[in-house]
Amino acid sequence: MGRENVDNWRVQKCAKSCSKCERNFEDKESLFSKLIFEDGQYVRQDICSKCWDKKDQGLSSWKTTFIVPPPPEEEAVKKENAESLLRRLMAKENEEDLAAIFILTVMLERKKILVERDVRKGEDGGRLRIYEHKKTNESFMVLDPELKLDELESVQEQVVGLLSGQMPEDDEVIPLKNRKARPARRPKLWKRWRYSMR
Repeated sequence: MGRENVDNWRVQKCAKSCSKCERNFEDKESLFSKLIFEDGQYVRQDICSKCWDKKDQGLSSWKTTFIVPPPPEEEAVKKENAESLLRRLMAKENEEDLAAIFILTVMLERKKILVERDVRKGEDGGRLRIYEHKKTNESFMVLDPELKLDELESVQEQVVGLLSGQMPEDDEVIPLKNRKARPARRPKLWKRWRYSMR
């Protein structure tokens, strides 16, 4: 199976244990994360310092810190923020949301909520940007839609509208399908996948 079946975005949480020795990580323990391509999808592996092999860094790797996830918060009605909107749009798996998703990840990077860990060039020439959430250690993989300058303002207005609770009209959404098509090896669209927690 080739890389043409890769999703355009994905969220993967840091594992609770080392993928090599299966020892549970301790709170604030330093570890290494790497990205590999396996069974037609990108997979994050988290490895303790003892098991880390510098010679096998996969497609991308970085040093990070394991943080014990906080207990789940009770459901509460609250105003949409950039992070909750990003997660909601990713869960919808709608192709037309790619531009807004990309803008939201950039916003969260500027707010130092997400950290860009790597940029990989796909076989189709597209750029896959890999971010890590500073608090939860989740990996966010987002395909860069390569917005043109004249598209940027409309997408930003669309995102501001979504953050304020206003749904955009159909003609306000940037129709990515009308943009110049990429070669046939462009990744398949929008299956959301999370790294299974051990």
